[in-house]
Amino acid sequence: MHPAAIFLVVIAAVAHAGWNLFAKRVPDGGALFVWLAAVCGAVLLVPVALVTVVRDGLPAVWWLAFGVSGVVHLGYFVLLQRGYRVGDLSVVYPLARGTGPLLSVLAAVWLLHERPGLAALAGAAAVVIGVLVIGGLGSATGGRWSGGVAYGLATGATIATYTLWDAHAVTALAVPPFVLMAGSVLTESVLLAPYAMTRRAEVRQLWRDHRAPVLAVAVLSPLAYVLVLFAMRLAPVSLVAPARELSIVVGSLGAWLLLGEPNPVRRLTGSVIVLAGVAAIAVG
Repeated sequence: MHPAAIFLVVIAAVAHAGWNLFAKRVPDGGALFVWLAAVCGAVLLVPVALVTVVRDGLPAVWWLAFGVSGVVHLGYFVLLQRGYRVGDLSVVYPLARGTGPLLSVLAAVWLLHERPGLAALAGAAAVVIGVLVIGGLGSATGGRWSGGVAYGLATGATIATYTLWDAHAVTALAVPPFVLMAGSVLTESVLLAPYAMTRRAEVRQLWRDHRAPVLAVAVLSPLAYVLVLFAMRLAPVSLVAPARELSIVVGSLGAWLLLGEPNPVRRLTGSVIVLAGVAAIAVG
């Protein structure tokens, strides 16, 4: 892989894990936290995207791209925030990041009747094993799957969905990636605005108490995405995609070192297994 691409992917992984660590620090923010982060993100992104829109125009089909992307991303952020409320980051985050590639393989087999290679099948099995290790199935706790596991898997499903749609939007619909990001966060903020307006006191309190995490998510989330897009200009997607999942390990380390979450050895081991599985799926 091109050295510059490696550098971009590593920074993107750190940025992605970083905003999730900030989001975990506001577990009770819920949809209001998501709305504040979306509004701040829109304030930062929309003015820059307007430059492209003024220059190139705004085809009607782009509104469809914004709407679908915004709805799916909104579901992603709400599920993720809910997961952080009931579970640990070292459980929710790696499951969410690892489920998408696994679902892609399953969809290819069941819906498209594809026959993936042995590496992809082994990778899918590794992701499942990693999920079981992270979730503690068969451990001294009785092997019960916590709410964090369920929300992590559900969040992973939304990741797979928005990844497929966003790829379609920037290719078939020819929406510039930065414009798509701006339209998506704007859609999120508009959809949640009625809910937020009925809870203005809570919004003000959340902003006073957690302004830094809100701004961190608003900046680091799109930054991580943009860096990956630039990396894909320098290296094949098949290499960039698994490399960006380095964030799984970074996030698990951060959960242990910064948040003091328990069972670091088991959860970090599971995260590494998931990462290896994602890499095998990508090359298989």
